[in-house]
Amino acid sequence: MRTVALITGASGGIGADLARVFARHGHDLALVARSRDKLEALADAIAASGRPRPIVIALDLAEAGAAERVAAALSAAGATVAILVNNAGFGLLGGAATLDARDQLGIVDLNVRSLLDLTLRFLPEITAARGKILNVGSIVSFFAGPGMAVYYASKAFVSSFSRALTEELRPAGVTVTVLHPGMTATGFQGRAGFDNAKAMGMVPGATALSVAEAGYHALMAGRRSVVPGLGNKLGTLIMPLIPDALLLPLVRRFQESRLRAS
Repeated sequence: MRTVALITGASGGIGADLARVFARHGHDLALVARSRDKLEALADAIAASGRPRPIVIALDLAEAGAAERVAAALSAAGATVAILVNNAGFGLLGGAATLDARDQLGIVDLNVRSLLDLTLRFLPEITAARGKILNVGSIVSFFAGPGMAVYYASKAFVSSFSRALTEELRPAGVTVTVLHPGMTATGFQGRAGFDNAKAMGMVPGATALSVAEAGYHALMAGRRSVVPGLGNKLGTLIMPLIPDALLLPLVRRFQESRLRAS
């Protein structure tokens, strides 16, 4: 029986670098994302480095029944999950009243429902292995986000759920870590609807690899959370102290400037 670290959203960005970091540290992997071609290329590259070739599962986690389909694919491959990395997610720039309702519900389906579904589905295996869970949140979980309201709220769920699960699973020897990246150079910005290069110019960003490294080491150390980057750490401490009457208009104007720059 193969014991794997299951990584979602592994076709690019932070997810792909998490896969590379886990593989470099000797973990056997199962990779999930929509793009089979990108997953196969990543699996080939990991195998070429002398590591076991990851199990590739190409599907859309936002679809109903996706967790059971992942479980069936792992069972067919003779694999069980000891580490779960919930990384898949996306956001959209724009007001809640102007963005398509189905698209915004899609954010909830992937960022919230899918994360919860996978966690509950594989929790018995993770508990039996006294394993670990890494949930990829965001620094935006620490405050509300007019202009990206559903995305910010979805990451607040990830943070709150992870913190509670940490305490619930502590007696079983399972650790839960939430990774809170700030602006990171990935494909997220393009899918969200604003220009990646201009966005990175407006807010200093990190590399996906540095974020993945921080998340991996925090997970292995059993830390409850990690915020990569000193500026991001300071922001998560200061911004929740600012009254909403001051903070929310600032966030809204920042999002509007992103739209204008796109």
